[in-house]
Amino acid sequence: MTIYSKIIGTGSYLPPNRVTNAQLTQSMAANGIETSDEWIFSRSGISARHYADPATLSSDLAVHAALQALEMAGLVANDIDLIIVATSTPDHFGGFPSTACVVQRKLGITNDCAAVDVQAVCSGFVYAVSVADSFIRGGSHKKALVIGTEVFSRILDFTDRTTCVLFGDGAGAVILAASDAPGILSTKLHADGRHASILCVPGNINAGTLAGSAYLYMDGPAVFKLAVSVLEKVAKEALLAADLQPEALDWLIPHQANIRIMQSTARKLHLPIEKMVVTVDQHGNTSAASIPLALDVAMRDGRIQPGQHVLMEGVGGGFTWGAIVARM
Repeated sequence: MTIYSKIIGTGSYLPPNRVTNAQLTQSMAANGIETSDEWIFSRSGISARHYADPATLSSDLAVHAALQALEMAGLVANDIDLIIVATSTPDHFGGFPSTACVVQRKLGITNDCAAVDVQAVCSGFVYAVSVADSFIRGGSHKKALVIGTEVFSRILDFTDRTTCVLFGDGAGAVILAASDAPGILSTKLHADGRHASILCVPGNINAGTLAGSAYLYMDGPAVFKLAVSVLEKVAKEALLAADLQPEALDWLIPHQANIRIMQSTARKLHLPIEKMVVTVDQHGNTSAASIPLALDVAMRDGRIQPGQHVLMEGVGGGFTWGAIVARM
């Protein structure tokens, strides 16, 4: 019998501190940085974002999202036999112990299940789902918890209006379970390290000292140009692998980074804008968390129905990109 993996639960979490464009503009003005709600929204489609308080870690956001996903799936934590966390802002310097292991502990999972982090920046959730799908299809695991979680506010330079206004904190989670009915129909992953410098945190640690900058750097025009190109290609590649035409899609859930990039992808696939799930206006770019956040919103408000086809795709630093076609 062929084994498939299927999404059976979703969850999401945004920290309580919601910061509107007006509030952010005011705080930046106090430091001599000029911007405006109109400037931010017209370039990105973002109206607000959420910031975690200083004591809150990526794992804390992840646990909130995971508990929601477990509840929707009708599972308890110890039913999970694989945890994959996609994050660029792990709890610990150097990434160890992994945030996945911390999440395992905080959820009270005691079954010694595998737990690992994946780092592909804004494509991280797509990469993590692809890995979990492979494990389940291979028969080694039956129920995987996949989480995208970020506290990007920790790596933003609030004197750089071209980047700090775009990003926020949050987490999204899905549970993939072994199924005899098709769920994840295809996944396609790519990377091109030649473009690593256009979106990165360029600093590094040597002998306990920071060399270079610990803040996010982005060449916005270069990222935009590359993103619109690769997202169209990988979407069509994933659809071909799933043996579907674009018109068979019920929903497009792109990485919630910039409304103009998202709209461009929909147009190139000849999809009505009404078929695209948009949440970027309410939480900004939450990197690896953005796709599962948007997925959970559309699941819980009833837009996504069983049997529908959903295309999820992301692009991020590395340069990485990928897409998933799923039957819900």
